[in-house]
Amino acid sequence: MRSADKLVMMANQIVRNLAVQGEDEAVAMAAEHMRKFWEPRMRNQIYAHLDANAAELSPLAKRAIKELARMETPPRG
Repeated sequence: MRSADKLVMMANQIVRNLAVQGEDEAVAMAAEHMRKFWEPRMRNQIYAHLDANAAELSPLAKRAIKELARMETPPRG
């Protein structure tokens, strides 16, 4: 299994487990989980996978990864 495949599986699993909280809350909680517990190399790999428009990511996982990227982008001022 490629590392990107493992990350996709993990991202999908995280949002699936949090889905009982409602979609918006699951996205926010999954993004926060990935920010806290995934090392930068893992986050960069999942960003690259998302940029490649990976169909294997669930819609909620895609939203969570986009939210994670937003969280990590420094505000412009």
